[in-house]
Parts: sequence; structure tokens; C-alpha cells
Amino acid sequence: MQPTAIQILATTLFALAVVHTFAVPYFARWAHRYPKGSIPENALHFLAETEVVFGLWASVLFVGIAVIERSVGAAVRYIEGLNFTEAKFVLVVMVVAATRPVVSLAEKFLETLARALPMRKGPAFYLTALSVGPLLGSIITEPAAMTLLAILLKRRYFDHGISRRFAYATLGLLFVNVSIGGTLTHFAAPPVLMVANTWGWDTPFMLKHFGWRAVISTVVSTLMIAFVFRRDLTALEPVETRSGSVPIWLTILHLLFLAAVVAFAHHPDVFFGVLMLFLGLTTATREYQDNLKLREGLLVGFFLAGLVTLGSLQEYWLRPLIGSLGGASLFFGAISLTAITDNAALTYLGSLVEGISPDLKYALVAGAVAGGGLTVIANAPNPAGVGILQTAKAFENGGISPLRLFVGALAPTLVAIVCFWFI
Repeated sequence: MQPTAIQILATTLFALAVVHTFAVPYFARWAHRYPKGSIPENALHFLAETEVVFGLWASVLFVGIAVIERSVGAAVRYIEGLNFTEAKFVLVVMVVAATRPVVSLAEKFLETLARALPMRKGPAFYLTALSVGPLLGSIITEPAAMTLLAILLKRRYFDHGISRRFAYATLGLLFVNVSIGGTLTHFAAPPVLMVANTWGWDTPFMLKHFGWRAVISTVVSTLMIAFVFRRDLTALEPVETRSGSVPIWLTILHLLFLAAVVAFAHHPDVFFGVLMLFLGLTTATREYQDNLKLREGLLVGFFLAGLVTLGSLQEYWLRPLIGSLGGASLFFGAISLTAITDNAALTYLGSLVEGISPDLKYALVAGAVAGGGLTVIANAPNPAGVGILQTAKAFENGGISPLRLFVGALAPTLVAIVCFWFI
């Protein structure tokens, strides 16, 4: 079956968006050549926003569809036919999870666990946050876990003079561990969520086939990175990050709102209503709140919406490719493909392949989650982490480099490959 003109256009724009993602640091450096506040400087800074990339190229696709079909209505119908629930959910859960009461509770929990380790506070919290923290994503969802951990790591490490090499190793570790940390349950990791109902996977199944491997991988990877950068960790002074006490009743209310958002994750009209009520609560309790991550949440939602808009037209080549692979080739092929497309979209397309065996189902999902930390677009929660961390001191003068992120994520990805395929 020959691809249509619109599909070819979408694939071309998708490829340009991927290239644009890797070119973001160059746009940032280019912007510094122009006077501050000038139109060229502002335009280049706009192009240097990672979260803008896919939404920007998706808007070109919208115009392209209107031109090809000679109808704006055709472009509108295409957009209205897409499912943007995941993009909306990440926006909302990011705003709710990034509040002071929720972040403070998560920090206290991780600090309590860290105190049980026989070492200094800095290394102990690092080990706990990056091994246990991602596993919380199996309960509160991966986007919420990414948001919490990005905020805590930014305050304790990324804003306090750590080396560029250590920063990218930690960033890669965070992305990989969050990608696999949500696989203890069937509802928290986007690539698992896409196939769970179709294939009849439940939490006991996930624990048996994925969960224990995820625990081993996150712990081993974190120990490995902490050992390599042990001098960097021990040189850091303990950082007190809390910005004020929070009443217990308010923390409980925030947790109830977070639970409601997660419970209604497939019903955007409901969880947006929950968000409106939550905004009222934060307004009434302003003295116990930090600035809400509304801008960051909107940018991340825009990024994911653009990814859905461009990615939905890639089925014509992705689906046959997935169907033609088997065993190890599907596992390693999924790792490679998820680096250039969202792993949830990849597993969804795999679920459309008829007659796929249980072994191939495992290979597809395992490969998708193992490769979920290699790029910003590989896993839906990654843009949330970038949105929070790109302003950190460790990434100043150019923002987060996609190439350095890829290199930083290689070692944890190799550990995940061993755990999910060779054990």
C-alpha cells in the first residue's frame, strides 16, 4: 500500500522535528549573538525551547493538510480525530504533583529511607531518590514521579555546581529509571497502559514479568553511577531544600486531589474539573504554596500534543516494521525505534498486529521501556523532566543537549537491557 501525500508530509515533518530537537543547543547559542530583547534573539530562544519543537512542526502539518485537501475543515477533522488524553493528563498531574505539600512529603519519605543507609546525607539521598523514587511511578504514575524527582534533584544537585558530566549521567539515569520504574503495575507506565487491556495484562502479570527486573535495574544502575561519581557526591555539601512547613490536613487534601487525577486519568473532562477545584484550593492556601508549574505543564502538554499529531501518521511504516520483527530483533528494534518516537505510540501500534505471540509482546514492551531514557521524545514523562531541569545551573548556557543526554543514558540503558532480556 502506497503512502498518501499527507503521510509522506507527516513523516518528513517528524524527521525535521527530531533533527530540530538535537539542534536546540545551537539555536540557544545562536540567540546570544543578537542584542537582548531583539526580535531575532527572542525568535531563536523560542526555537531553542525543547517543548515547543513538536508542536511547532505539528502546526506546519495542520497547514499542509489544509493545502493538500484544499480544506481547512479536513485539517480540523484530523486534529479532532486524535486522542490527546495523555498530553492533557501529563499537564494536570505535573501541576498537582509539583506543589509544595506533595514535594515536601516525597522528600521526607525519601530522607527517612536515606537515613537508614550507612553513609553521608548527599550520597544516601542520591541513591534513595534515583532507585526508590522511580518505583513510586508504579503507584502515582510516571509523569508524577518524574515531576517530583526532577524538582528534588534540581534543588539538591543540579543547582549546586555539579560537573557537566555528572549532570548528564544523572539526567540519563533519571530518565531510564523512570521509564522502567512504572512497570510494577499495569496502569502507570504509558507504553504498558497502551496494551494492558488489549492483551489482558494486570498488576500480578507485570510484577511477575517486569516488576522484579525493574527493581534490579534501577538499583544496579544507581549504584553504578553513584560509584563512578562518588567523589562528586561526597564533595557536595548537604542542601536543605524545604521552603516552609505545611499543615498535615493540607498535605492530605493534596494527596486526595492527586489520587483523583490518577483515578480519572482516562477521563480528561473529569480530571480538568479536578484541576479547577485544585487551583481554588491553592489560591485559598497561598501561604503554603510555591509558584505552580502552569507554564511548564502547558509547554510539556504542547510537546506531547505535537508528538501525537505527527506520530499518528507514522503507522503506515511502523506497524509493518514491528510485525516483521521477531524475538531479539523486536526487542532491540523497539529500543532503537523508541529513541525516535514515543514508546507508548510504539507499543500501541504493536497491539494492532494480529496474532502476536506472548514472547513477542514481552519483547516489544520490554524494549520500549528499556529505551525510554535515550531521548526527550522516547517516553512521555521525559519532557516534564526537561521542562523543570533545563533552567538548572548545571545546564546553563545552552540548555539540555540531546546528544549528551543520549550518552548519559547509555550505561543505565545497557543495565536495563541485561535485566529485561538476559536475566
